[in-house]
Amino acid sequence: MERNFRFNIPISKFAELSGRSLSTFQRDFKKEFGMTANTWLRKRRLQAASQLLKENKKPSDIYLSLGFEDLSHFSRSYKQEFNVSPSKTGSGEGL
Repeated sequence: MERNFRFNIPISKFAELSGRSLSTFQRDFKKEFGMTANTWLRKRRLQAASQLLKENKKPSDIYLSLGFEDLSHFSRSYKQEFNVSPSKTGSGEGL
C-alpha cells in the first residue's frame, strides 16, 4: 500500500493483490496497524499532501495525484485532519 497509496485504488484491490479476502485483509490490517486500511490510506495521502503544500504546491494541482476524486473532498478531509484548510498550509499559516 505504501508504494501505491497515490492511486485511486479501492481497498478491495489491495486485498486481492495481497491474496486475502477483503474481510481478512481488513482484520489483519487493523490488528497490525491499529486502524482500518481506509483510515491509514486517507492519513497517508493527507500526509503527502501536507508535504507538497509546504513546498508551495496548490491544492488544485495535487489532489488528483494523491488519489482524491475531487477538490472539495480533499479540502474537507485535509481540514478535518489538520484543522486548517489546505490553501492556508502553503502560505506559512497553520501547520
